[in-house]
Amino acid sequence: MTLALHLCDVFADRPLSGNSLSVVIHDEPLDTTFMQALTGELRQFETAFLSPTEQPGTFATRVFDLHTELAFAGHPLLGAAAVLHSVHGTREREEWRLSIHGREVPLATTRGERPGSYITHMDQGAPAFLATADARQAGRAASAFALDVGDLAPGVPLQVVSTGLRYLVVPIVSGLDRARIVPPRLQELLDDLGAEFAYLIDVRQRAGRHWENDGSLEDIATGSAAGVVGAFLVRHGLADPGERIVLRQGDFVGRPSALHVTAHGTPADITRVELSGPVTMIGRGVLSMTASGQATESAAG
Repeated sequence: MTLALHLCDVFADRPLSGNSLSVVIHDEPLDTTFMQALTGELRQFETAFLSPTEQPGTFATRVFDLHTELAFAGHPLLGAAAVLHSVHGTREREEWRLSIHGREVPLATTRGERPGSYITHMDQGAPAFLATADARQAGRAASAFALDVGDLAPGVPLQVVSTGLRYLVVPIVSGLDRARIVPPRLQELLDDLGAEFAYLIDVRQRAGRHWENDGSLEDIATGSAAGVVGAFLVRHGLADPGERIVLRQGDFVGRPSALHVTAHGTPADITRVELSGPVTMIGRGVLSMTASGQATESAAG
C-alpha cells in the first residue's frame, strides 16, 4: 500500500509561516487506529485524510489531531481543498465538497499569484449560539487563563458558539500577552457549559489565542474557532454583517497568521459564516506501507 502525502501551510502567503498541515490522499480504506498513529508519527497539529467518492469533486474526509479524531476542523479543510486543487485542479477556480462526519462542507479554491499558492474559501454554515456564562463562570474563565476579571471585555458576555465545534468565546480587552492555561480549571468550566474548547479574543485588537485544554500546546491559527469568533463579534455588535473581519493569531508562537471571516445575515439571524485564507504548498511524497500498516519507506520532494 502506498499513500500520497502532502505538506502545506494554511493562512500563509509564503512558505514556513501560518499553520502547517499534513494531508494524506488514499484510495484504500484506512483503519482509525492507523490514522491516529500516523498523525502522531507526522507530529503535525492536525492531519487530514481524503479519499475520493463516486460524486466528482467530493471527498470523504477525516481529521485527527495528536490525541483524537475531530468532528469538524477549519485549517485542515482549507488546506485539504488547496491540496486537491494542486493535484486535481485544471482551472483557475475549483469547487470541492469535503464530507466529514455526515456533513458536506463546500469549499472553493483559486490559484494564487505565486506558484504553489492558493486562496481557499469555506462556508461554515449558520452558527449556533448556545450557553452563556454567568458572572461566576466569567470569573472562573478569567482565572482559567491566569487573567483578572478586569481583563474581560465589559458588557460582552462569554458564550458558547458552534459552527461544528463548540467553543467558549472569552472576550477580553487586555492580558492577551499574559494569558496561559491553568489546568484543570478550564476543562472543568468547559464541562459545566457544554463546550469542547475555549478561544480567547481581544475584541479591540481582533487578536486571539487557543490552546489544548490542558495548556500543553498552543495552536497557531484555529480556523474552526475563527468562524465562531466572527459570528460572535457580529452578534454582539463588535463587527458588522458582511464585514471582512481579519483575526490575528500565532504571534506568540512565532507563526503570525491572518484569518479572514465574514458573517452574513443580521446580528439576530446570522445565516452563514465564510472563512478564507491563503495556503502555500510545502512538499509532497509517498509513504510505502507493509500489509500490516507499518511504514517501510518514505520519500519527499
